[in-house]
Amino acid sequence: MSPKELLEKYKNGEISLTEALEKFPDRGIEEMGFATIDTDRLSRTGLPEVIYASGKTVEQVKQIALRMVEKGIDLLATRATPAMFEAIQEVVPDAHYNELAQTITYKHHETEVPATYIAVVAAGTSDLPVAEEAVETAQFLGNRVEKIYDVGVAGIHRLFHRLDVIRRARVIIVVAGMEGALASVVGGLVDKPVIGVPTSIGYGANFEGLSALLSMLNSCASGVSVVNIDNGFGAACQASLINKLE
Repeated sequence: MSPKELLEKYKNGEISLTEALEKFPDRGIEEMGFATIDTDRLSRTGLPEVIYASGKTVEQVKQIALRMVEKGIDLLATRATPAMFEAIQEVVPDAHYNELAQTITYKHHETEVPATYIAVVAAGTSDLPVAEEAVETAQFLGNRVEKIYDVGVAGIHRLFHRLDVIRRARVIIVVAGMEGALASVVGGLVDKPVIGVPTSIGYGANFEGLSALLSMLNSCASGVSVVNIDNGFGAACQASLINKLE
Protein backbone atom coordinates (compact mmCIF):
# COMPACT_ATOMS: atom_id res chain seq x y z
CA MET A 1 0.00 0.00 0.00
CA SER A 2 1.43 3.39 -0.99
CA PRO A 3 1.77 6.24 1.54
CA LYS A 4 -0.99 8.11 -0.27
CA GLU A 5 -3.37 5.15 -0.06
CA LEU A 6 -2.51 4.67 3.60
CA LEU A 7 -3.25 8.30 4.45
CA GLU A 8 -6.46 8.24 2.40
CA LYS A 9 -7.66 5.23 4.38
CA TYR A 10 -6.93 7.05 7.64
CA LYS A 11 -8.63 10.21 6.37
CA ASN A 12 -11.73 8.26 5.37
CA GLY A 13 -11.88 6.50 8.73
CA GLU A 14 -11.13 3.06 7.29
CA ILE A 15 -8.18 2.57 9.64
CA SER A 16 -7.20 4.14 12.96
CA LEU A 17 -4.22 6.40 13.53
CA THR A 18 -2.50 3.59 15.43
CA GLU A 19 -2.97 1.18 12.51
CA ALA A 20 -1.63 3.74 10.07
CA LEU A 21 1.45 4.46 12.18
CA GLU A 22 2.14 0.74 12.59
CA LYS A 23 2.43 0.34 8.84
CA PHE A 24 4.88 3.19 8.29
CA PRO A 25 8.07 1.84 10.01
CA ASP A 26 8.22 -1.27 7.83
CA ARG A 27 6.95 0.37 4.65
CA GLY A 28 9.15 -0.58 1.75
CA ILE A 29 10.80 -3.54 3.48
CA GLU A 30 9.79 -7.18 3.13
CA GLU A 31 12.24 -9.41 4.98
CA MET A 32 12.71 -12.98 3.74
CA GLY A 33 15.91 -13.96 5.50
CA PHE A 34 17.91 -14.56 2.32
CA ALA A 35 16.44 -11.50 0.58
CA THR A 36 14.91 -8.14 1.46
CA ILE A 37 12.33 -6.97 -1.07
CA ASP A 38 12.06 -3.23 -1.71
CA THR A 39 8.25 -2.98 -1.92
CA ASP A 40 8.30 0.83 -2.15
CA ARG A 41 10.75 1.17 -5.04
CA LEU A 42 8.13 1.99 -7.68
CA SER A 43 6.54 4.89 -5.82
CA ARG A 44 9.98 6.18 -4.77
CA THR A 45 11.87 5.95 -8.07
CA GLY A 46 9.34 5.27 -10.82
CA LEU A 47 10.92 1.85 -11.40
CA PRO A 48 9.74 -1.32 -9.61
CA GLU A 49 11.65 -3.98 -7.70
CA VAL A 50 13.14 -6.51 -10.15
CA ILE A 51 14.71 -9.93 -9.58
CA TYR A 52 18.23 -10.37 -10.94
CA ALA A 53 18.09 -14.16 -11.12
CA SER A 54 21.70 -14.95 -12.00
CA GLY A 55 23.54 -16.35 -8.99
CA LYS A 56 20.35 -17.17 -7.12
CA THR A 57 19.00 -20.67 -6.67
CA VAL A 58 15.80 -21.80 -8.36
CA GLU A 59 14.03 -21.96 -5.00
CA GLN A 60 15.18 -18.48 -4.01
CA VAL A 61 13.88 -16.98 -7.25
CA LYS A 62 10.59 -18.85 -6.84
CA GLN A 63 10.07 -17.62 -3.28
CA ILE A 64 10.97 -14.02 -4.09
CA ALA A 65 8.63 -14.04 -7.08
CA LEU A 66 5.78 -15.47 -5.03
CA ARG A 67 6.22 -12.90 -2.24
CA MET A 68 6.35 -10.03 -4.75
CA VAL A 69 3.17 -11.15 -6.49
CA GLU A 70 1.42 -11.64 -3.15
CA LYS A 71 2.37 -8.06 -2.25
CA GLY A 72 0.83 -6.80 -5.49
CA ILE A 73 4.17 -6.11 -7.18
CA ASP A 74 4.40 -6.86 -10.88
CA LEU A 75 7.07 -9.45 -11.64
CA LEU A 76 10.15 -9.07 -13.79
CA ALA A 77 13.08 -11.45 -13.42
CA THR A 78 16.14 -11.05 -15.64
CA ARG A 79 18.84 -13.61 -16.51
CA ALA A 80 16.38 -16.35 -15.58
CA THR A 81 16.78 -19.98 -16.66
CA PRO A 82 14.04 -22.30 -17.97
CA ALA A 83 14.20 -24.18 -14.64
CA MET A 84 13.46 -20.94 -12.80
CA PHE A 85 10.51 -20.26 -15.06
CA GLU A 86 9.08 -23.74 -14.46
CA ALA A 87 9.36 -23.19 -10.71
CA ILE A 88 7.69 -19.78 -10.87
CA GLN A 89 4.87 -21.18 -13.00
CA GLU A 90 3.98 -23.45 -10.08
CA VAL A 91 3.04 -20.38 -8.01
CA VAL A 92 2.37 -17.79 -10.76
CA PRO A 93 0.74 -19.83 -13.57
CA ASP A 94 0.25 -16.82 -15.87
CA ALA A 95 3.90 -15.77 -15.86
CA HIS A 96 5.54 -15.38 -19.29
CA TYR A 97 9.05 -16.46 -20.31
CA ASN A 98 11.11 -15.01 -23.15
CA GLU A 99 13.79 -17.63 -23.62
CA LEU A 100 15.96 -15.44 -25.84
CA ALA A 101 15.87 -12.51 -23.41
CA GLN A 102 15.97 -14.80 -20.35
CA THR A 103 13.20 -12.77 -18.73
CA ILE A 104 10.15 -13.81 -16.72
CA THR A 105 7.27 -11.35 -16.50
CA TYR A 106 3.87 -11.13 -14.88
CA LYS A 107 1.60 -8.09 -14.50
CA HIS A 108 -1.46 -7.88 -12.32
CA HIS A 109 -3.10 -5.36 -14.64
CA GLU A 110 -2.19 -3.86 -17.98
CA THR A 111 -1.43 -0.15 -17.75
CA GLU A 112 -1.98 2.67 -20.21
CA VAL A 113 1.12 3.36 -22.30
CA PRO A 114 2.31 6.70 -23.70
CA ALA A 115 1.67 7.51 -27.35
CA THR A 116 5.41 7.95 -27.81
CA TYR A 117 7.66 4.92 -28.21
CA ILE A 118 11.14 3.58 -27.60
CA ALA A 119 13.10 2.24 -30.58
CA VAL A 120 15.38 -0.72 -29.89
CA VAL A 121 17.98 -0.96 -32.66
CA ALA A 122 20.21 -4.04 -32.82
CA ALA A 123 23.30 -4.31 -35.00
CA GLY A 124 23.21 -8.06 -35.62
CA THR A 125 21.20 -11.19 -34.92
CA SER A 126 23.85 -12.22 -32.38
CA ASP A 127 22.98 -9.12 -30.35
CA LEU A 128 19.32 -10.09 -30.02
CA PRO A 129 19.45 -11.63 -26.51
CA VAL A 130 20.50 -8.24 -25.12
CA ALA A 131 18.10 -6.36 -27.40
CA GLU A 132 15.21 -8.60 -26.34
CA GLU A 133 16.05 -8.02 -22.67
CA ALA A 134 15.71 -4.30 -23.38
CA VAL A 135 12.42 -4.83 -25.22
CA GLU A 136 10.90 -7.01 -22.51
CA THR A 137 11.96 -4.58 -19.80
CA ALA A 138 10.68 -1.50 -21.65
CA GLN A 139 7.32 -3.14 -22.33
CA PHE A 140 7.06 -4.35 -18.75
CA LEU A 141 7.61 -0.76 -17.60
CA GLY A 142 4.66 0.37 -19.70
CA ASN A 143 6.16 1.58 -22.97
CA ARG A 144 5.47 1.06 -26.64
CA VAL A 145 8.50 -0.44 -28.38
CA GLU A 146 9.53 -0.61 -32.02
CA LYS A 147 12.15 -3.23 -32.94
CA ILE A 148 14.69 -2.52 -35.67
CA TYR A 149 16.95 -5.56 -35.92
CA ASP A 150 20.02 -6.59 -37.95
CA VAL A 151 20.91 -3.12 -39.25
CA GLY A 152 24.61 -2.98 -38.35
CA VAL A 153 27.28 -0.93 -40.11
CA ALA A 154 28.46 -3.84 -42.29
CA GLY A 155 25.30 -3.25 -44.36
CA ILE A 156 24.40 0.27 -43.40
CA HIS A 157 21.76 0.64 -46.12
CA ARG A 158 19.55 -1.60 -43.94
CA LEU A 159 19.63 1.11 -41.27
CA PHE A 160 18.58 3.85 -43.69
CA HIS A 161 15.65 1.69 -44.78
CA ARG A 162 14.20 2.00 -41.24
CA LEU A 163 15.46 5.46 -40.40
CA ASP A 164 12.00 7.05 -40.39
CA VAL A 165 10.85 4.70 -37.60
CA ILE A 166 14.01 5.39 -35.61
CA ARG A 167 13.73 9.16 -35.95
CA ARG A 168 10.12 9.23 -34.72
CA ALA A 169 11.05 7.51 -31.44
CA ARG A 170 11.18 9.48 -28.20
CA VAL A 171 14.40 7.70 -27.20
CA ILE A 172 16.57 5.12 -28.96
CA ILE A 173 18.41 2.13 -27.53
CA VAL A 174 21.25 0.91 -29.77
CA VAL A 175 22.60 -2.58 -29.09
CA ALA A 176 25.87 -3.53 -30.79
CA GLY A 177 28.88 -5.78 -30.31
CA MET A 178 32.03 -6.18 -32.42
CA GLU A 179 33.37 -2.59 -32.65
CA GLY A 180 30.12 -1.01 -31.38
CA ALA A 181 30.05 1.63 -34.14
CA LEU A 182 26.28 1.63 -34.62
CA ALA A 183 25.59 3.86 -31.61
CA SER A 184 27.74 6.65 -33.08
CA VAL A 185 26.15 6.27 -36.51
CA VAL A 186 22.62 6.53 -35.10
CA GLY A 187 23.65 9.39 -32.81
CA GLY A 188 24.77 11.37 -35.83
CA LEU A 189 21.43 10.92 -37.62
CA VAL A 190 18.79 11.71 -34.98
CA ASP A 191 17.72 14.50 -32.63
CA LYS A 192 16.67 12.14 -29.82
CA PRO A 193 18.61 10.65 -26.87
CA VAL A 194 20.58 7.55 -27.83
CA ILE A 195 21.48 4.93 -25.22
CA GLY A 196 24.27 2.63 -26.36
CA VAL A 197 24.43 -0.95 -25.12
CA PRO A 198 27.73 -2.67 -25.93
CA THR A 199 27.47 -6.44 -26.13
CA SER A 200 30.02 -9.18 -25.54
CA ILE A 201 29.59 -10.43 -29.13
CA GLY A 202 32.80 -10.46 -31.15
CA TYR A 203 36.12 -12.14 -31.80
CA GLY A 204 39.10 -12.17 -29.42
CA ALA A 205 40.13 -8.52 -29.70
CA ASN A 206 36.59 -7.58 -28.73
CA PHE A 207 37.63 -8.53 -25.17
CA GLU A 208 34.12 -9.77 -24.33
CA GLY A 209 32.52 -6.41 -25.08
CA LEU A 210 35.21 -4.09 -23.76
CA SER A 211 36.16 -2.78 -27.21
CA ALA A 212 32.51 -2.01 -28.01
CA LEU A 213 32.11 -0.30 -24.63
CA LEU A 214 35.16 1.90 -25.20
CA SER A 215 34.03 2.74 -28.76
CA MET A 216 30.65 3.89 -27.51
CA LEU A 217 32.17 5.85 -24.61
CA ASN A 218 34.49 7.58 -27.07
CA SER A 219 31.69 8.42 -29.51
CA CYS A 220 32.05 11.80 -31.19
CA ALA A 221 28.29 11.92 -31.82
CA SER A 222 26.50 14.22 -29.39
CA GLY A 223 23.63 12.86 -27.32
CA VAL A 224 24.97 9.30 -26.92
CA SER A 225 25.08 7.83 -23.42
CA VAL A 226 26.27 4.32 -22.59
CA VAL A 227 25.34 1.58 -20.13
CA ASN A 228 27.37 -1.45 -19.11
CA ILE A 229 28.19 -4.44 -21.33
CA ASP A 230 25.11 -6.58 -22.12
CA ASN A 231 22.93 -4.37 -19.89
CA GLY A 232 19.72 -4.23 -21.92
CA PHE A 233 17.79 -3.98 -18.67
CA GLY A 234 19.57 -0.83 -17.53
CA ALA A 235 19.16 0.81 -20.93
CA ALA A 236 15.43 0.12 -20.92
CA CYS A 237 15.00 1.57 -17.42
CA GLN A 238 16.71 4.79 -18.48
CA ALA A 239 14.75 4.92 -21.74
CA SER A 240 11.46 4.42 -19.88
CA LEU A 241 12.15 7.33 -17.55
CA ILE A 242 12.92 9.54 -20.57
CA ASN A 243 9.88 8.36 -22.52
CA LYS A 244 7.54 9.19 -19.64
CA LEU A 245 8.84 12.71 -18.99
CA GLU A 246 6.06 15.26 -19.30
